[in-house]
Amino acid sequence: MNIGWRPTAAERNLLPEGRMAGPMPWVIAIMMFLTVLAAAAGMSLAVGAHTLGNQLGGRITVQIVEASPDAREAQVAAVITELNRTQGVGAVSRMSEADMARLLAPWFGAEGLGPDIPVPALIDAELSPAAHARIDRIAAAVAHVAPAAKIDDHAAWLAPLAGLVRSLEWLALALVLLMALATGCAVVLASRAALNTHRQVIDVMHLMGATDIQIARLFQRRIALDALFSGLVGLAVAVLVILLLGERVEGLGSELLGSMSLPVYAWGILTMLPIAGALLATVAARLTVVGALRRML
Repeated sequence: MNIGWRPTAAERNLLPEGRMAGPMPWVIAIMMFLTVLAAAAGMSLAVGAHTLGNQLGGRITVQIVEASPDAREAQVAAVITELNRTQGVGAVSRMSEADMARLLAPWFGAEGLGPDIPVPALIDAELSPAAHARIDRIAAAVAHVAPAAKIDDHAAWLAPLAGLVRSLEWLALALVLLMALATGCAVVLASRAALNTHRQVIDVMHLMGATDIQIARLFQRRIALDALFSGLVGLAVAVLVILLLGERVEGLGSELLGSMSLPVYAWGILTMLPIAGALLATVAARLTVVGALRRML
């Protein structure tokens, strides 16, 4: 049996000559291109959701809305003291006036609201999982020392986004499975078409003593090599698209989109997809050819 990339004479008779001859290799290349994009999107969404959850899931922001500057400062000091002595609460910090000005600049310009209009005080704090589980008691303690304080739980407004991301992850997985199914169907159709086209040659091989398994090996080896080559082509184009999109995302300067980057292990998974596609094509071709040959006899 030939173990190189060069097809044998029997393979050239049974299947079209050329690595990208016929529609099947192009279909597999397109399917692999879409599969890699879907898998990359799903993994980047998972990484982004995990990163965002770690950064914001255990944080709260205390907003103190008080017209009187003296009363506002007193309540700020009381809230910071209360949070610092609460178990499980760490990294308590007040947002500076410069940060507040940058936050309000898109709506009120660089000059802000002016000294006559009060600006709420914002206090950020990190909560451990145990502290976050009793956030209601922490909110009650903060309200006791600062009646004008309002607590924003980042995990609460992050929950709808997390649900959307999980739905998109399942959608990406479904797309990968559908692409795998479509690839298998393309291999089945190509194998049946080759069998019907070269049925007389196959009959002669049977008369010469060739078994169904020997004939099936010719098909599965050639289809596996074609599927691997086509998968690599689809992978190369998909990687190029991913890199170009990554540059555009970095140019936006968005922390949310910037967190959706692919780690090293994700690139390893993507590079394994053409091999998985070739294995799938091999199994599909073998099952199709063996089943069809048995029905011929």
